[in-house]
Amino acid sequence: MNQLAQLDQKFVWHPFTQMRDWLRREPLVIVEGQGAVLHDAKGREFLDANASIWTNLHGHRHPKINAAIQRQLKKIAHSSALGLANEPASRLAGKLVNAANSISPAECRLNKVFFSDDGSTALEVALKLAYEFTRRARAKPLERGRRPSVKTARSPQPRFISLAGAYHGDTIGAVSLGHIDRFHKAYGGMLFKSDKVMSPYCYRCPFNQAKPERADAREYRKCHWECVGKVEQKFSAQKNKGNPFAAFVFEPLMQGAAGMVPQPTGWLRQIAEIARSHGALLIADEVMTGFGRTGRAGAESGKRKADTLFASHQEGVQPDFLCVAKGLTGGYLPMAATLTTREIFDAFLGEYEEFKTFFHGHSFTGNQLGAAAALASLELLQSKKSIGQRGQLQQQLHDELQSLWVLPHIGDIRQVGLVAGIELVKDWRTRAPYALRERAGIRVCAAMARRGVLTRPVGDVIVLMPPYCTTRTQLRKMVAALAESAQEVI
Repeated sequence: MNQLAQLDQKFVWHPFTQMRDWLRREPLVIVEGQGAVLHDAKGREFLDANASIWTNLHGHRHPKINAAIQRQLKKIAHSSALGLANEPASRLAGKLVNAANSISPAECRLNKVFFSDDGSTALEVALKLAYEFTRRARAKPLERGRRPSVKTARSPQPRFISLAGAYHGDTIGAVSLGHIDRFHKAYGGMLFKSDKVMSPYCYRCPFNQAKPERADAREYRKCHWECVGKVEQKFSAQKNKGNPFAAFVFEPLMQGAAGMVPQPTGWLRQIAEIARSHGALLIADEVMTGFGRTGRAGAESGKRKADTLFASHQEGVQPDFLCVAKGLTGGYLPMAATLTTREIFDAFLGEYEEFKTFFHGHSFTGNQLGAAAALASLELLQSKKSIGQRGQLQQQLHDELQSLWVLPHIGDIRQVGLVAGIELVKDWRTRAPYALRERAGIRVCAAMARRGVLTRPVGDVIVLMPPYCTTRTQLRKMVAALAESAQEVI
C-alpha cells in the first residue's frame, strides 16, 4: 500500500464515511490536478466529474487564480476582521453586492456582506440574523415604551420552515433546518424544532399522475401544483397560530443532498410570493447553486436570455439573505459570505451599552487569500469567454445525457444548468428504488473510478457536476463511464 495511504488510514477520520469500509481497501490519494483532471499518488489519471464535491468552478491550478493568490502572499496571508479591515475583503464585498443585485441594480437590496468559513456557517449567520431581527421587530411595541400585556411580553420564539429533504450544513442551527434523518436524527436532542413542506420532487411526487417516460419528470408531469397549495396551507396554519414563520429557507432550482431534486419552472416564484405575503424572510442557500452552476434556464432549447450568477434570479426572486460558499473562491480556499439588506443591518445598530451588536464571528473572517482568490474567480465568471463556455458546456451535457435513456435502470435524468442527477432504479417502468443494502449508487461510482472518472453519489443518484473548463471529449468520457458502470454493476 502507498505510504500516504497508510498514513491516511492510520490517522485520518473522513467526513460522511463509514470508516470500517474505508479501512478495508487502499484509498485513492490525490496529489495533483490540472483543469478537470486529477492525478493520484500512483500516477493514475482521473476526471473530476463532481468538481471536488461541488466546489471547483474553473478547473484545478487555474493560472489567474494561482497568480492572484501568489500576489496576495507577497503582501499578507491573513489578519483579523475583528476591529480591522483589509483590502481584498473590502473589494470582494463590493463585487458580491454588485453581482447579487444584477436582477435589479437600481434597487440594490442586498448591500451588506458578512464573511465566514463555509456553507454551514453562511447559513448559521443568516439563521441567527433572521432570528434576532424577527424577535426585535415583534418586540417593537416594548421599545416604544408601551406597557405590554404579559402575553405580548412573552411573544413566541421565531420559527423557521424549509423543504423536506433539506440539508443546509452541519452546525447546530443549520442542522436544525435540515430534514434528512440519516444526517440529522442522531442529533435530535440538540436541535431546535423547524417545520417543513413537501419538496417539488416531480419524479416521486404523489400528486403527479403521469406514467413514467424516458424524459425528465418535470417535462411530462400531470398535476395542478398541489405542492404549491401545501405550502400555502402550511404558512396559513402557522399564521393562524399567531406566530407567522420568521423565514423560509430553500435551495433555489435544485436541492443537492436531497438527491439532486430539481424544481419545475415557476415553483420558486410562486413559493416566494406565498412566503412574502405571510411576512416571512427569504433565505436562499446558494452554497451549491451559486456562481453560474445552474447555468441559463432553458439554454438547452435555445429559449433563454439572461446570464445570472445566482439561481434565485432565474425565477426573478431576490432573497433577504443570500448564502454562498463552495465556489466562492473557485474551489481553492474555504470561504463563505452571507449577503443581506440594509433593513436587517440597521436592526443591529445601537449604542455600545445596548448590546445590539451581532455577537457572532470567525477567526478567519474576510481572509485575504480567500478574498483574493474569490476576486479572481468573479472576474473569470463575468468574462464573455466564461459565459460562453458555460452555455456551451450546458448544451453539451444535455446532449450527452440523452444517451443514458436506453438503459433500463435509469429512472430519471434531471439537469439544471451544469448540475445533473441520474437516478438509478430497479425498473424505470415502476420507479422501484433499490434497497439501501444494495448500495447501487456507491457501487456504480466505484466502477466509474476504475474507468478513470471520480464522482460521489447522493443515495442512488449519480451526480455529474463538471468544472467549467471540461472539454466535450472529457464530458463524453464521464457519461460513457457512467453508462458502462451501470451496466456492469446492475
